[in-house]
Amino acid sequence: MPALNILWFRRDLRLSDQAALIAAASEGPVIPVYILDDETPRHRKMGAASRWWLHHSLKSLDASLREKGSRLILRRGKSEEALAQLAEQTGAGRVHCIRHYEPWWRNAERAVAAKLDLVCHHGNYLAPPGSVTTGSGSPYKIYTPFWRALSERMPPPEPANRPSDIPVPEGWPESDDLDDWKLLPTKPNWAQGFEAEWEPGEAGARKRVDAFIDEATRYESQRNLPAREGTSRLSPHLHFGEVSPAYVWHRTSGVGGSVGTFLGEIGWRDYAQNVILQYPEYASKNARDRFDAMAWRDFRSSTVRDEFDAWTMGRTGYPIVDAGMRQLWATGWMHNRVRMIAASFLIKHLLIDWREGEKWFWDTLVDADYASNATNWQWVAGTGVDSNMFVRIMAPLTQSEKFDAGAYIRQWVPELAELDDPYIHDPEEAGCRPDGYPKKLIGHREARERALAAVKAIK
Repeated sequence: MPALNILWFRRDLRLSDQAALIAAASEGPVIPVYILDDETPRHRKMGAASRWWLHHSLKSLDASLREKGSRLILRRGKSEEALAQLAEQTGAGRVHCIRHYEPWWRNAERAVAAKLDLVCHHGNYLAPPGSVTTGSGSPYKIYTPFWRALSERMPPPEPANRPSDIPVPEGWPESDDLDDWKLLPTKPNWAQGFEAEWEPGEAGARKRVDAFIDEATRYESQRNLPAREGTSRLSPHLHFGEVSPAYVWHRTSGVGGSVGTFLGEIGWRDYAQNVILQYPEYASKNARDRFDAMAWRDFRSSTVRDEFDAWTMGRTGYPIVDAGMRQLWATGWMHNRVRMIAASFLIKHLLIDWREGEKWFWDTLVDADYASNATNWQWVAGTGVDSNMFVRIMAPLTQSEKFDAGAYIRQWVPELAELDDPYIHDPEEAGCRPDGYPKKLIGHREARERALAAVKAIK
């Protein structure tokens, strides 16, 4: 009798270019399983927006498996315990999976390997994290030389097709019902806007790639304009592994124009994973130790909490910041340029610890990725191993006009919809702030001086 194998899905929810599936199917009958493990990550369990995405992605994956005569088994609990129980119930002899690099998944893989025959495969990044090193064999800390070295290894291997056949067991083990996991918000259903914005799942990911092909040639000139459809919006699909970066690379790399800039952003995902391999606590610890002495404003203060809440709700008095934060509420996503502006505002205008913003994005982004989220926040804060200088303080009002954000603001901040350019970027200064739109929490010059004084004090 051929061996019975378990296919352990996590952030690799696809059938195409799925090395673990291909290997498991080549050996015999396959039991695909997804385990909702909130215990292993502890405080890093999936945020609310990601759970919405997960529900729909698992539903899509199960439908794809059923088209092949298979199905997705759902279990809940600690990964090593759930897999060991499943192996005992079915007689499965081996577990195949795509390797993951978040610290809790590395711990889980070690725990599973201590109990079962675990085989990990590469497949979520352009190159296996940790494999791109300097001439001396050391990991890169700075993105530019890392990307240069990674580029020399490109293109990645051609993506593999999904197996024509997935062998199935003689009987199926028990499975949880997806609806019983209650991943979707109900009272209230704050994700209504997500439905119109996204199509989670492998089919939706490929549609998004196809829609981006024509835009990829103009990526350099369009990506910083929040009112345009210049970005790929592939980040949640890549995070959940509904499409492989190799597939994205091979579909886009030959279109010409400035697609190379976009491919560099795919490379940033690899870079971020290499960072968390070196610094597993990157989302909670400054990479630059001197910032441990930074006098962030006391988050226990009611004034600071009120200002943080105003930032989360898009009520800061800075239109481009508010537009971004409201887009996040409505869609679970924010334009990348606006993410940087909004993050910089929290850190440098409000002088609130970057970790508070990182936690908020973790809960509210459908593409909340441990490595990318932490790396981006530390880059903006100036605390990262490779980061912007803290003293380079973004001017939100200038950025708004520079990147032609008027239509973007009108879409997400309806109180300002009747204002024309250039007044919409700074209605308070122009003397036309509507009564229903808040005053600025702090003036730009005052905020800048306070931030520079705070960082000067730790030198």
